[in-house]
Amino acid sequence: MACSHVTSEELRQPTASQVVYREDCTQCFDSIDEDQGLNVCLTCFNGGCAGDRNHALLHFERSGHPLALNIKRSRKEVQRDEPPHKISKLAIAAETDEDRYCTRTHVVCYSCRQDDVDASSGKLPAVIDGVMKAMTFSKREEVKAWEQEFIPCEHTIGLVQRESRQIESKDLVQCSMCNLKENLWLCLECGNLGCGRSQFGGVGGNSHALAHSDMVTHPVAVKLGSITADGSADIYCYRCNEERTDPNLATHLAHWGINLAGREKTEKSLMEMQVEQNMKWEFSMTSEDGQELTPVFGPGLTGLTNLGNSCYLSSVIQCLFDLPEFQKRYYHPSTEPPLSEKPAEDLETQLRKVADGVLSGRYSRPDSNIKASPDSAQVPHQRGLAPAMFKHLVGRNHEEFSTMRQQDAFEFMIHFFKQINLSKHPQGQGNPIASFGFTMQQRLQCSQCRKVRYKWDEQDNISIPVPARRISAENSGSTNKFGSVTLLECLDAFTADEVVELSCPSCGGTDGFIKHSSFKTLPQNLAINARRFELINWVPTKLDIPVQVDEEPIDLSPYISSGPEKNEELLPDIEAPERLFRPNENAMQQLLAMGFPQPRSERALYMTGNSDPEAAMNWLFAHMEDPDVDEPLDKTISNGPRGQQDPASVAQLAEMGINENHARRALAATDGDLNRAIDWVFTHPEDSLEIHSETHGTSGNSMLGFDATPARYQLRSIVCHKGSSVHAGHYVAIVRKTLPGMEGYSWVMFNDEKVVHMDDIQEMKKFAYLYIFTRV
Repeated sequence: MACSHVTSEELRQPTASQVVYREDCTQCFDSIDEDQGLNVCLTCFNGGCAGDRNHALLHFERSGHPLALNIKRSRKEVQRDEPPHKISKLAIAAETDEDRYCTRTHVVCYSCRQDDVDASSGKLPAVIDGVMKAMTFSKREEVKAWEQEFIPCEHTIGLVQRESRQIESKDLVQCSMCNLKENLWLCLECGNLGCGRSQFGGVGGNSHALAHSDMVTHPVAVKLGSITADGSADIYCYRCNEERTDPNLATHLAHWGINLAGREKTEKSLMEMQVEQNMKWEFSMTSEDGQELTPVFGPGLTGLTNLGNSCYLSSVIQCLFDLPEFQKRYYHPSTEPPLSEKPAEDLETQLRKVADGVLSGRYSRPDSNIKASPDSAQVPHQRGLAPAMFKHLVGRNHEEFSTMRQQDAFEFMIHFFKQINLSKHPQGQGNPIASFGFTMQQRLQCSQCRKVRYKWDEQDNISIPVPARRISAENSGSTNKFGSVTLLECLDAFTADEVVELSCPSCGGTDGFIKHSSFKTLPQNLAINARRFELINWVPTKLDIPVQVDEEPIDLSPYISSGPEKNEELLPDIEAPERLFRPNENAMQQLLAMGFPQPRSERALYMTGNSDPEAAMNWLFAHMEDPDVDEPLDKTISNGPRGQQDPASVAQLAEMGINENHARRALAATDGDLNRAIDWVFTHPEDSLEIHSETHGTSGNSMLGFDATPARYQLRSIVCHKGSSVHAGHYVAIVRKTLPGMEGYSWVMFNDEKVVHMDDIQEMKKFAYLYIFTRV
C-alpha cells in the first residue's frame, strides 16, 4: 500500500537556515550509532530515538508529523594488512564520515504504520538528499562559534597596499630573513614573507614576520599555509595584537599575484593548534606504581567528550549532577520529557537530557570501536557523550561561553547558576541552586566614633584568596616555588579585617572603616573557588600554591557570626541604599588581588554590570588611558529611569519572575541594558536593597542557609586545572562516589570521556581550582 503523505505540501527540503538534528535525539543521547538508529522528522527535522524510549514516536504523537528518515550508522572495519599510501605532498586531508562509517537509511510513516516507505516516491528523494547533505547540528554550531571568534579591524578594512607585483611561487617557500620553510606569513601591505612565532606542536618560528612589522609598521599579515580556496585564512594584525578577518582577502592576495581559488590548506590554523594544545594537556592516568588507572562503568559514571575546549563545562557538570538536589530536580527516568515545540532549544529538556545521560548508566560502557591489545588486560574507555545541544543552549548569546575558546570553569558555574535561577521550576520541583544559598555578613566600624553598620548579602559561592608564600631560591632552586597553606588559612584571609576608605555619616571622620566579613548562615552545598592568580605585567598569571584540604569533615562554626552585640551603637540611616552603587564584594576582591587600584576596580564593575571580574578586567585593559579612570566613581544611581524604560525589557524581566519595581531599578542602574540588568538583579537581591539597622537579628525575614552549629562540611568533589592560564590548559573533575563491589566511598576522575577510579587524590587536591563541600 502506497503512502499518501509522500506528496504532502509540508514536505520540503531543509533550507540553509533550518537545523537538521541527525546525530542524536533531542531528548536523550541515543544516536545514529544505536542498534535502532535515529528517526529524523521529514517535516521539522527533529531527531528522535527509535529504540526502547522511542522519542521519535512521541514526537509524532505530539506534532502529528507522519514521515521520518531512519538513519543508522556502523563503524567500518579498518584493514591493517595493507601498507599506508605514501603521502606525495604536504596537505591536510581530514578523514570523512564516508571513510569511517557505513550509513543505512529507510523511511517510516507513523500515520500509515509503514516501516519501509518507498524512498523514491513523491517528494522523498529531494527531501532525503537535503537531510543527508545538511550540516549536522554540532558542526553547524561549531562553525558559527569559530566564525564569531574573529572580526575585521580598521587595519584590515583600511589596508593600503604598495605597488602591486607578481610574487613567483619560488619566492613563497622560505622566510626572507632565515631558512624556515613553514609557518610563513605574507605581509599584505608590501608582500614581504617572514616566519611566525614558535608554536605548540614543534612548529618552528623566529618571529621574523613580527620583526618586519615592528621595523616598517605594516600591521596585517596572512599565514600562507592556512589559506583555503573558499577564502578562509589566519589573518593577524600586529597593531591590534589579535587575530582578525580580512573581508577583501581575495583582492589583497591577487594584488601580489596569488590566486585564492588555487590555494590548498597545508598547515593547521592558529585556532586548530590552540584546541590541540588544550586537549593535549594530560592529567596522569596512571597510579604511583605506573599502572593504568582502572576505567569504571555504571550509573553516575558516564564521561562527556571534549567538543573542542569544552572541558571546563564537562567538569562542572560532573560535579553538580552528582548532588542529590540536581538529581532530584532533573533526573526523571520514568516520566516523559517536557512538552516543548523545540526540545533542542528548551533548557528544561536539555538539563533532563544531560541528567539522564550522565546518571542513568545506559551509555557507560566500553567503546566497542576500540580494540584492546591482545596482551593487555586494560578495558577500553567509554565513548562518552557529546553535550553539543546543551553547550550551545547554555552559552547562547554569551560573549565568552558561546565561543569555542577555553573558559574559566568557576565563571561558567556562576553563569550556569544564573541560567537555572532564571528558568521556571514546575510546582513541587525546587530550584537546586537554593542548596548553595547562604548569607554573608559585613560589619563596618568607624575607626573614630566606633559606631557600626551591618549588611547582609545572599550568595551561592565564595572566591577565596590563597596566600602566596614564596620559598627562597636558595631552598627551592626556583623563584616560583610556594609553601603550602591550609584551606582554613585561606578562609582566615577571606574573613580577615581590612580598612576601607569611607567617610563616617555620624562623626564625619575620614580615617575609614574596619570591615569584617563572616558567614551569617552556611549552605547545604558550599562552592569555593581557590584564587591563585596575581597580576604580572598586567597579565593574570596562575600560581602553583598547594592547598591542604582534609578529606575528613571540617568545622566551619568559627566563621559564623553571632550578629550585632548589645553594647554596639549603630550608625544612623543615610541616603537610601537603592541610590548607591555598591561594588560586588567577590568581584572587587578578585580585582584588588590582581593589583588593580580600588577606584579603577569600582569603575570597571560599574561599567560592566557589577558581577563578572573578567569582564571588568577586560574593560580596564581597554580603558587604561581614559583620563577619568582613576577618579572616584559617582556612586549615586537615579531612583527614576534614565530615560523612559523599555516596556518590553521590563516585561521580559517580569517573565523571568523578577518583580516589576526590581526590574525597573535594574534597568535604570544599567542604562537599559537587558543582559547587564539580569546580572544586576542577582547581585542586588530585593532583600539586600536595604541596609537593616536593627539592634538584634537581621530583618525579621528568613535568610538562606543554616546558622546551626556545629557546621561540619565534607569534601564531595573538586575541579582541577592544568596550564598556566584559565584560558588555556585542561580541566578534570574528581568526585566522591560509591562504586559497585567496593566498601565505603571512592574517588572517581572524569577526564572528558575517560572515567577512572583513583585510590589517592592528595596531590590533585592541593592544586584544585574549585571545591564543592556538602554539609554533614
